[in-house]
Formats: sequence, structure tokens, C-alpha cells
Amino acid sequence: MGYLWNQLPIDPSWIQSLLLRLGEIWKQWLKDPIDIILVLALSYMVLAIIGERRTLWMVRGFILLMVAAALSATLELNLLKFVLNNLVIGSAVAMAVILQSEFRRFLEQLGKGDFKLLFQPYRQTIPKPDSTIDEIVDAVKELSQNRTGALMILETSGPIDERDFSVPGVKLNAEVSKELLQSIFQTSTLLHDGALLIRASRIVAAGVILPLSERSASRQLGTRHRAAMGITERVENCICVVVSEETGSISLAERGVLNRPLTSSKLKELLQSRFSQTVEREPVAPDLRTLSRKLGTRGAALISRLLRLPSSASREKK
Repeated sequence: MGYLWNQLPIDPSWIQSLLLRLGEIWKQWLKDPIDIILVLALSYMVLAIIGERRTLWMVRGFILLMVAAALSATLELNLLKFVLNNLVIGSAVAMAVILQSEFRRFLEQLGKGDFKLLFQPYRQTIPKPDSTIDEIVDAVKELSQNRTGALMILETSGPIDERDFSVPGVKLNAEVSKELLQSIFQTSTLLHDGALLIRASRIVAAGVILPLSERSASRQLGTRHRAAMGITERVENCICVVVSEETGSISLAERGVLNRPLTSSKLKELLQSRFSQTVEREPVAPDLRTLSRKLGTRGAALISRLLRLPSSASREKK
């Protein structure tokens, strides 16, 4: 083998010097840019798998922790480096638990080799209010016919502060369905006496205790009606659906005023008039083509400014 190598017309020392030169170029010019590009690509993939904008703040905080840990290592602040490194590890474990569905999707796509999908923003379609309203109205209709008392709080715009409740209740975070609504308000369950908090298409909590209205109401109205009036008096971004346990009548409370009695068709009409159509959830990471187009435009503008070249717009004006 050494004989064949010596018979080659290329000098081995030249190849060795070439490799050394390439290594120097890698260390001086290529290593840092490629490192930055890979970190940016990984950060984009993390943002792309996130389906909610509120989770973005948690990811930003994690990135800031990593940047701070890198700076402390560069500045040789050993104690701060030790603390920040442990915080980064703990935050990574916490995020893996909180975002387990997103990470599961990331690992599945990575295992399948769908690398293209890793750079595509994840768009989760929120169920339209019509389907949620149908489930609520169907459940209220059945509860009314069976004379089963019920109290449901529906958020209209923005979440309700739990401090407005007397007791926050039990967290559920379940999808709204006719069967689940009927099951919760059965007298044999422990949560049937409280109110149900519905946010978009999710049942946030059950067994919520509400403040009662101080207004003088009819003797035909029970505690559920007074609670519906009380919470809508205090909070404007919600309405309440009430089913009377004694008569089975349906009521809708808004801003402390009860609209009753209602039929199921009238209730559906009122709910549809108060909830607009929802659209596809906006992703927190922009589309890769749009992002590259914006970066290219801004990069060209920056280069033209640095070189003091006239822009295309000024050329067209001329």
C-alpha cells in the first residue's frame, strides 16, 4: 500500500499541507458561521413545532438562559456559569414535560425523515364556534327536558380572572361535548352544583362557585340564576347559560340581565350572534419562504446602504 502511495504523482506533503490549510480555514472562517446557522435552524424548528403564541415567551426565556450561560462561560464567571447551566438543564426538562405533544411530533417527523416538515410552521385548526355551540345547545335541551339544573359560563373575549370567582373549581381542560356536559350536571356527580367554565371549545373547569347578585330577583329564580347574574355583573366578557332544576326553563344572563324563558332554537340564535367565526390559529413561526424573502430584502437593503448604492426605487424614480 505504501508502494502504491509513493508511485502517485501527487506529493503527500502537499496533501498534508492542504488539509492543514483547510483546517485553519474551518477554524477561522467557517466554524463560527456554520455554528450560528445550525443554532438558528434548530431555534426555527423549535418555534415551528409550537402551536400557541403564549408558549413562545417560555421558549424565549429558555434561549435567554442559554445565551447568559454562554456569556458566563466566555467571561469565566464560574459560579454564575454553574448556576445558569443547572437552570438550563432544569428548564429543558420542564419544557419537555410541558411541550410533550410538540416534542413527540418533532421526534416522529425526525424518525420518519420528514425533514421538510420540520421547517414548516405547525398550524392547528381551532374548531369553529358553530360545532361547540351545537354541542352546548343539544346538551342544554336534554338537561331542560330532564329538569336537570345546569350553569355554564361562556367566555366571549379574553380569559376571565379566577379572582372573580368565589371558588375556582376543578381544572378539567376537556373538549366540549354533549355527553360530557350532561354527565357533569348529573345529580350523582360531585361537580353538578357548581358552574362550568367554557373557553372557546374547551371546558376549563367545573364546580366553580360564583358570587351571587345582590339585586332583588323573582322568587322563581334560584341560586343558579343569581350566580349567573352576579358573575355577568362583575365580568363583562362572559355570558351564562342557566337551566332551572325546578321548571327546566332555559335562561341566558348577560351583564346582569336574564333573558328568559328561551327555547333551544332561540338560545342557539343568541349564542351564534355573540360568537364570530374563528379562523386558523396563527403560527408563531413565519413560513420559511416568507422569512427567507424578508431576510433577503433586508440584507440587500443593508448592503446597498453600506456600499452607498442607489436603491431600485430611486432608480425607478429617475
